[in-house]
Amino acid sequence: MSTPLRQLLLNRFTALAFVAGAGLSAGMAALAAQGMGMGAMHHSMFMSGNPSDMAAHADHVLKHLYAEIDATDAQKAQIDPLVKQALADLAALHTQLQSAHTQFVQALTQPTVDRNGLEAAREAHLQIAEQGSRRFVQLIADVSDVLTPAQRQALAKHLQRMHQGGAPEQAAPHQ
Repeated sequence: MSTPLRQLLLNRFTALAFVAGAGLSAGMAALAAQGMGMGAMHHSMFMSGNPSDMAAHADHVLKHLYAEIDATDAQKAQIDPLVKQALADLAALHTQLQSAHTQFVQALTQPTVDRNGLEAAREAHLQIAEQGSRRFVQLIADVSDVLTPAQRQALAKHLQRMHQGGAPEQAAPHQ
């Protein structure tokens, strides 16, 4: 392979690696956020890894969610520590994700592409995503245990709207 072509491919793969890593970081943050009713959150707060920014934003969003599901003070007192622990757990995963991303970029930018290093980084990304997914489901289940059936329905509707990009519910078209 000629040097200019090789350099072009390397630059494209490097850009792809950065985009994939950033996308996975944002995806994990969004996944965690949607579980707490924060689908419209600013991803940069999670991607920055700053725990105080994340906690402040979570508190802000939880206030809105609590109003939407009509949570009692007793429920809020039970849910707040669940969310804070999940944020701490997800922040730790974010750190691991950054490390895996660095490993990926290092493997890709060697004079000879380190295929074993790329594969190890890919596997690390998948393991971290799996851990994040499990933690997300655990949080939803823990929070759901605190809510009434009607509140769970309200939460489910809220999550559905967030899954659809925060769009308001639309009426069925007239026929």
